Amino acid sequence: FDAGAFLTTNLMLHAINSVLLFAALRRLTRSTYRSAFVAAVFAVHPLHVESVAWVAARKDVLSGVFWMLALWLHAGDGPPLRRRVGVAVCFVLGFSCKPTIVTLPFALLLLDDWRLHVADSRSGWDVARLRAALADKSVLFALLLVFGIVMFLAQQSGGTVQDLDSLPTGMRLKNAAASYVAYIGATFWPVGLSFFYPHPGDSLSWPVAAACFALLGAVTVAALLARNHRHLIVGWLWFLGILFPTIGLVQIGAQARADRYMYLPLIGLCIMVAWSIPTSLGRRRTQRVALAMVAGAVLAALSIRTSLQLPVWHDSVSLFEHGLEVTSNNHVAHAQLAGAYLARGWSQDAVDQYEAALEISHDYTSVANNLAWLLATDDSLDSPDLARAVELAEMAAEWSAGADPSILDTLAVCYAAVHRFDDAVEISLRGIALADLGDDPSLGAEMRSRLAAYRAGRPYRVPEMTDGS
Repeated sequence: FDAGAFLTTNLMLHAINSVLLFAALRRLTRSTYRSAFVAAVFAVHPLHVESVAWVAARKDVLSGVFWMLALWLHAGDGPPLRRRVGVAVCFVLGFSCKPTIVTLPFALLLLDDWRLHVADSRSGWDVARLRAALADKSVLFALLLVFGIVMFLAQQSGGTVQDLDSLPTGMRLKNAAASYVAYIGATFWPVGLSFFYPHPGDSLSWPVAAACFALLGAVTVAALLARNHRHLIVGWLWFLGILFPTIGLVQIGAQARADRYMYLPLIGLCIMVAWSIPTSLGRRRTQRVALAMVAGAVLAALSIRTSLQLPVWHDSVSLFEHGLEVTSNNHVAHAQLAGAYLARGWSQDAVDQYEAALEISHDYTSVANNLAWLLATDDSLDSPDLARAVELAEMAAEWSAGADPSILDTLAVCYAAVHRFDDAVEISLRGIALADLGDDPSLGAEMRSRLAAYRAGRPYRVPEMTDGS
């Protein structure tokens, strides 16, 4: 409830990441101003608001510290063994913060290629250099294999990985292509940012084809220009590769994409811009002054957009209301806003938001359960529809196959509200048995107290809230 210290820590970690990014790029390329521009964009870009302003996104900024430190160490010229050990330690610590850091070895290979080109643009990869680069990262790739298995099993056991039945491969590929383009758009025009972007499912058609052509065209151009403009292919592959684990081919959660996923991939697009424009403009003093003014204007514009995005994260109501303003068919925003309204005691507004969420997602189990509970137990509602409460509770129980004790608890409460006390007792006993099997003593105790009321022929009512509790 008092998140100031947590947010200050997030901000400090983000600032450290910005400084480390500048130091790593400066050490790698010997280009001070371009490295500073990339680091400054990284520091103030609106896409990074979520990673800093959301306390639970600490994993983004904390893993970023170890990522940036690994880049800085790898770009150094110290003893190889000490450098390898330092990078490996950063890799392990970074993975312990956020598993998507598994792309670090590939990012280091890209930097090897870029450094080789910066040192001598006429030289390139040969078998010996490639073998040496892979050997240099052999420990990282071994860790990568272990980390990849651990990451997949952890997500799968947590129930966050969507199976192919619920989200077929075709839908995933379409959303991945469209998301890549959407991320690029949000990088260069960061408006309409939301805490949650609903997955489009199978509704995408021609935008996917356009996205695929755009991506293939951009990669092709970067590859053709790679000999004299190595930063283009390095930046593209950085963006595409580091974003790949979270692009949705292995679907985690219900979102189409998320701003926080761009915390590290954004660097690749910034590298492309920072090293392309100065090269194309030349080195005259007037051109450099104009370029500096443009860079300052870009940073000022991004800072203004970030200052406008920060108040969105002030509290739950502002966050979820903004999500509804900038997205459509956002069932998650409706459901979360209902919970935020309930926390303020706005029960009738919460009912409206729950109904809106169910209208979009017809089998939203948790929303049906929450709305049923609210209709059956809250005396502050204008005209609670008890029949609707029973209907919703029965649907939620059916969708959960009667295996969730909290949903059975809601169903019992709804039956008691319409004076079906025998049914309430039967369902409550089933729920208590499941709660006991699931080792949930607090839920079991609450259900037993309500069971006594049902047996006495009394419905359960939520105690009146006081002091905003």
